[in-house]
Amino acid sequence: MTSGKKKRMSMLDSLAAAGGPAPAPQVGAATPMMTSNRALRSARDAVDAHHVWELDPTSIIDDRMADRLDPADVLDLRDAIEANGQTVPILVRRHPSETDQYLLVYGRRRLEAIRQSDKVAKVRALVASLDDDSALRAQISENMARRDLSFIEKAIFAQELVSSGFGNQSQVAEILTVTKSSVSMAIAIADMVGTDLVRAIGPAHGIGRPRWEAMGRAIADNGLDRDSLIHIAEEAHDKADVVMVVDTATATDDTSVQAFEAVSKAVAKAAKPARAPSPSVASSVPLKIGGKRGGTVKRNAKGVVIELASSEFADWIEVEAHDFIDELHERWKRRSED
Repeated sequence: MTSGKKKRMSMLDSLAAAGGPAPAPQVGAATPMMTSNRALRSARDAVDAHHVWELDPTSIIDDRMADRLDPADVLDLRDAIEANGQTVPILVRRHPSETDQYLLVYGRRRLEAIRQSDKVAKVRALVASLDDDSALRAQISENMARRDLSFIEKAIFAQELVSSGFGNQSQVAEILTVTKSSVSMAIAIADMVGTDLVRAIGPAHGIGRPRWEAMGRAIADNGLDRDSLIHIAEEAHDKADVVMVVDTATATDDTSVQAFEAVSKAVAKAAKPARAPSPSVASSVPLKIGGKRGGTVKRNAKGVVIELASSEFADWIEVEAHDFIDELHERWKRRSED
């Protein structure tokens, strides 16, 4: 194998290592990164002659399942490609029915950056022979190797993989190299929050599962209007954009975090507070015996207390109390039956 061919074959392997070096595996153990890289290596092996082509960006169709919530954020990447060139090719496959047309496998941000460029006319690409399933697996593996998807992006991606018929939760967990329970929990949270609201908020890097779950439960338990929450998220993005223009000193990079915080605050305000148990109303009623006050009947949180003034009658009640209360209980039951 020539050195040039070896270099081309290593291009896709370099993508698999984009997330940084993996820890050394134990003997005989299959690590998540090894599992993830199988799809990338299969894609590499399917590349036609491992030749890097220069293609017209308009000839490439991107109909893949969305795996990022902010794919349009490519201005910095565009500037870098214009200054230094496109160092890593994208991966495409030939369209099954359209001549000179290609379907994107991965490299969406690089493709979009070049589409937005006035200086770079061609996109460097590897062309592979892949079916739909293999292409999707390569896309997933490439994204997992990058390790920069936020929790909610992974949750939405898992949700769409299951709903699209790619596989059940166990199969999706296998390709994402996570546990089935984590996939199940992530999908449940995405369902509670709502896909449209998630997309309105954005990736919100740094906001983990507990806060997304708390928001989702509050929305679901209180039947909150998601359309109004979407409006709040959109307003937060608009305000952040204005700040970035007029006051760069206080601007933050991730406006989606601000959108999350705005929606979370609105949800907390709208959520119904937990109802505390109403305390029993305390009362005290004089008890008359033979037309005269002989004691008191008190009601409190613990029950009913009968107090009798010290007397021979009180002594007799003390002795007969058990039978007397039992007789009253029988009378109460007959009254209830009537």
